[in-house]
Amino acid sequence: MEVSIIQIGNSKGLRLTKSILDKYNIKDKVELILEEGQIILKPVDEPRKGWDKAFKKMHENGEDQLLLNDVFDDESFEEWK
Repeated sequence: MEVSIIQIGNSKGLRLTKSILDKYNIKDKVELILEEGQIILKPVDEPRKGWDKAFKKMHENGEDQLLLNDVFDDESFEEWK
């Protein structure tokens, strides 16, 4: 696909169509990769964004307890020694 470079203030840029943005789930940022004479745009994926704050809030509310025990009653670690 060929796209035109456009003037943006003192810089230049390119426009991506809505269909490209939707197809590749591009929101506000892309990673720019320079590789062997090519420029690659890669969507920035942050699936766990905000988890740190959510975990802190869960801890403050006492909601961060295990739902299952770490070790089952019939589990033995002897074979791992």
